[in-house]
Amino acid sequence: MSSKTSLRVTARVLKALSSQTRLKILRFLFDEGPKSYTELMNKLKLSPVRDAGKFAYHLKALLKTDLIEPDGRTKKYRLTELGRVVLGLTEELEKKAVKRRRMLVRTSKLSIEEFDRTKIVESLIKEADVPVELAQKIARETEKRLQQFRAKYLTAPLIREIVNAVLVEKGLEEYRHKLTRLGLPVYDVTNLIQRLGESKQPSEKVIIEAGRNVLEEYTLLNVLPRDIADAHISGYLHLDNIDTWILKPTEIFHDLRIFLKDGLKYAETALPKPKSFNSALNLTLHVLKLASRESMGNVLSYFNIFLAPFTRGLRREEIRNCLRSFVQELNLMPYASTTIDIELEMPFFIEDQKVQTPDEKELKYADFVEEAQELASIFLDVLLEESSRNVILNPSSIIKVRSFPLQKEAEEIFYKAHLLASKTGLPYFANIQEKANYEAVYSSSGFKLNTDWQKDWELDTLRTGCLGLVFINLPRIAYESNGKMEIFEKTLDLQLEMALRALEIKFRGICRTSQMGLFPILNYIVNGDQYFRIENVIRNVSFTGLNEAILALTGKMIYESKEALELAEKIVSRISKEAARNWRKVARAYASLSSNPEGATRFVELDIERYGWGKVKTLGGRKKPIYTDLNVVPFQAELSLTERLRIEEKFHKLCKGGHLMVIQLLNEQVEAQTLMKTTKKVLNSKIGLFSYNYNLTCCNQCGKISLGFQAKCKECGSSEKLAYFTRYNAKYSKLSKENLRLLHRPTMLKLEE
Repeated sequence: MSSKTSLRVTARVLKALSSQTRLKILRFLFDEGPKSYTELMNKLKLSPVRDAGKFAYHLKALLKTDLIEPDGRTKKYRLTELGRVVLGLTEELEKKAVKRRRMLVRTSKLSIEEFDRTKIVESLIKEADVPVELAQKIARETEKRLQQFRAKYLTAPLIREIVNAVLVEKGLEEYRHKLTRLGLPVYDVTNLIQRLGESKQPSEKVIIEAGRNVLEEYTLLNVLPRDIADAHISGYLHLDNIDTWILKPTEIFHDLRIFLKDGLKYAETALPKPKSFNSALNLTLHVLKLASRESMGNVLSYFNIFLAPFTRGLRREEIRNCLRSFVQELNLMPYASTTIDIELEMPFFIEDQKVQTPDEKELKYADFVEEAQELASIFLDVLLEESSRNVILNPSSIIKVRSFPLQKEAEEIFYKAHLLASKTGLPYFANIQEKANYEAVYSSSGFKLNTDWQKDWELDTLRTGCLGLVFINLPRIAYESNGKMEIFEKTLDLQLEMALRALEIKFRGICRTSQMGLFPILNYIVNGDQYFRIENVIRNVSFTGLNEAILALTGKMIYESKEALELAEKIVSRISKEAARNWRKVARAYASLSSNPEGATRFVELDIERYGWGKVKTLGGRKKPIYTDLNVVPFQAELSLTERLRIEEKFHKLCKGGHLMVIQLLNEQVEAQTLMKTTKKVLNSKIGLFSYNYNLTCCNQCGKISLGFQAKCKECGSSEKLAYFTRYNAKYSKLSKENLRLLHRPTMLKLEE
């Protein structure tokens, strides 16, 4: 094309743009897409009778210059590529020619810049995958609205809010979700700082809590599909630790032998193979500290077995001193939640395992039976000593009972465990006498790993763990079914499907996180393999308020009639079978009898809001509403221990992914011998994991620990510096004032029977 021709074309285009009507037509077509002849006239508010000729003239001018074109299929006019380019130029020209108010923006990079619409376009395309043309339209509309403001400075969050408002108005919510800014309002941050300050929390806790809120929003908006996110928010489901849903597994069962044999070679730490008991415990502490960054909890299975070779030749006092420092250090690290499994005897499947001692001799674990039992005994001595001065929140300890009656040495350790339980209620007892459970391991959260996956005790129970946990709100399903079991079962199946799908999403998310390099310890290479056997993790589906659901369906609580108990078994059996069906397909999934009091409280509050007090069943009453949690039978039920065991064991058998029965004690010390008699009775049942519980009051003024929730210290009389502890969930924890208000746990068990 010659220069003269180019000039003529340019002049013709500029002439076409010389009319305000024609410019309006171009902008309408850009903003709203193709329009018919009549639609364009209506937009311009022209009369079909009076203005038809004038409008046809304008339309012809735009067609002749190729700024618009007709669509042969829809019979509508649309903007051409040339039209888009020219329209953009006219807007730039308008900016230069018209002295508009300069818009300044405080950016997230802490700088002040002049507003630039193209940055909105780039953000829409990059962050939300919005098509280019649509992004340009959204950006133009946003700019128009911002021009109407009189703010001295615009901010990046404000601009984002306007963009999101435009997206919502245009029905583009899928893009709005991707573009949403995560964070807390100023008011919420102020309240968070004040609340944590009142409870004497360190300032770092503010940062952690704020981060948790952001990650929870991220998971709900960008990780979970809408139906699962809505089910969690509305109270059909509760996803445990949702803020770390794709960042951390719930618990890891460690194999200490890996680190005791070769030391730890980590990006920021390099510890050699330990040569002494003290260095072995220091190495264990480092592993726990590092692993706590990548998991919500840690389990040290076979603790006294694997560490026994390092105690040979040491005096009891030396072992005690090392263990005392170890326990004290762990108790100062509540974030590194740790369970320590104690063996009373040498498991037969470990006896012949080879072990390289610190002095490089190659022996078998069977050669260290005495050392293992001595280590267990001293460990309990240390817990007894330390718990007289402090409430031991970390570590938790599990005493594993594989056979009964016990040999003399094991019986002495067993007695010490009950002496500790009689004073503090601290230890748990795992009943793994049955052949099918002999190789099982437990965590203090109640999770159970057994050799039912690859039929190998190491592959199935070590270097793997619990992936995650989803709770189902059973009372909600009961209310919606109005007593009709067909509807109840259909709704339950729907919630089960979503729960299992949420766990599969967590599994894929954890795998991606691992591939990104965010799991240095879990990805630790052992003989060419990854340390954490993620393919062997268990996925747990639990439930809340079984007792209240049965009450809503039958008018009776679980323990009040045979029919109520049978219906409860039928419901839990259905959950267990559905998880097993999923297991056979793709993954290791189980029903579990787990605890989450925060979720139980959230469920009941949402149900009260939804259905009202007339329909909601809650034993806590209006002042302390909560669904039955932890045990199946409510604590306040006036039942004998024998009757409780008969009911609870039915659900321990059904819930193969985990369970825990807490036996609440009166606020007066029970003799160790009395507790031993009770434990022997429990061991004759099918209860898998159980523990005793005291409510404790600790005076921060004088250090006195008292049984029960006391209004003032029995030693110094202080009423201001008291802290309260109990197994609010599966583990001992400090109660906030709110949790203390919600706790509804009368104690009526008589252990003498």
